[in-house]
Amino acid sequence: METLDNTDLQILRTLQRNAKLTTKELAEAVHLTPTPVFERQKRLERQGYIKKYVAVLDPERLGLDLLVFCKVKLKQINHEIADDFARRIKHIPEVTECYNTSGEYDYLLKVRARDMKQYQEFVLNKLGTIDTLASIESTFVMSEVKQSYGLNV
Repeated sequence: METLDNTDLQILRTLQRNAKLTTKELAEAVHLTPTPVFERQKRLERQGYIKKYVAVLDPERLGLDLLVFCKVKLKQINHEIADDFARRIKHIPEVTECYNTSGEYDYLLKVRARDMKQYQEFVLNKLGTIDTLASIESTFVMSEVKQSYGLNV
């Protein structure tokens, strides 16, 4: 893995705050001219430091007021079962994030829903169709204290 210099890190930090900057604006922010900044940004993309650019949407403005962390335990776990679970979860739009975890539960899901009724339908009609599911535990978020999309680089 190539070592990143301070300018590379400054470019990454700046893009995390605002990925819509033009090359010229980014160059001004990191005190370089546009050509080397453009080349560095493309290299960071090619090397996988920048995975993609996205718009961060406001779930509440879109009517997705309920945020739930759902801990999932499977009846048993092996490569085939884990691969099947991951494949199925990737196609469920209510699941915005999924992590394979250690400890009492096998997976942690971040789920967005309009309301409790939609979450109940998600549990019964989507998670409930997974034969290898042993149990779930839902934690309902009352308020969001901190949300950060950036990494501390």
